[in-house]
Amino acid sequence: MHIMEGFLPLQWCLVWWIVALPCVIFGIYQLKKILAADREALPLLGVTGGFIFILSSLKLPSVTGSCSHPTGTGLSTISFGPWITAVVCSIVLLFQSLFLAHGGLSVLGANIVSMGIIGPLAGYAIYRVLRDTRADIFLTVFLATAVADMVTYVTTSLQLALAYPAETGGFAGSFILFLGIFAVTQVPLAIVEGIVLALVFKYIIALKPDILIRLKVFSEERILKARGEME
Repeated sequence: MHIMEGFLPLQWCLVWWIVALPCVIFGIYQLKKILAADREALPLLGVTGGFIFILSSLKLPSVTGSCSHPTGTGLSTISFGPWITAVVCSIVLLFQSLFLAHGGLSVLGANIVSMGIIGPLAGYAIYRVLRDTRADIFLTVFLATAVADMVTYVTTSLQLALAYPAETGGFAGSFILFLGIFAVTQVPLAIVEGIVLALVFKYIIALKPDILIRLKVFSEERILKARGEME
């Protein structure tokens, strides 16, 4: 997912920075509001940020000749929403570009858009659709996480196709080519990530359900019911 330093033309670097910056600024505003209202949300924020950093640092070889990794954004998206997730991802991606050679500063805006904005927005949409239904809480977390992961790579494919349309087939041909490179590997990774973060969410419900209730992640009734079923 990390587009490497110098890979995108300058004009596309600027475009994605212009898209990313307002979202990150709005996320900072939302983050300040949440922390001002409830400082006890900080540990959960730290946990979600830690998972984003760890999972997105796992660089795995792809069967199609590229490399891939989970994104870890689903838990943050469900707990704090997509805009705060954009802030967390911006910090993670900055550290990764500076210290792990994952991505780069010029393409940071593009990587924030794919992993920190579009992917989380897709996962958040799934979560909001299922949140107040009878769908199992952990199934909801799984689906939101897996979708956020997959859509991140769809967005990266879109970004690369816009920058490098194919000589034959243009943008569409290039988009299909890049999507094929990522999708084969990413489908099983998205499934595994969904399972892992659903289990982490289960652990949070068991230990600190009050934080989830205060953040209104799910209704108190559903969270306590889920906790009771685990006992």
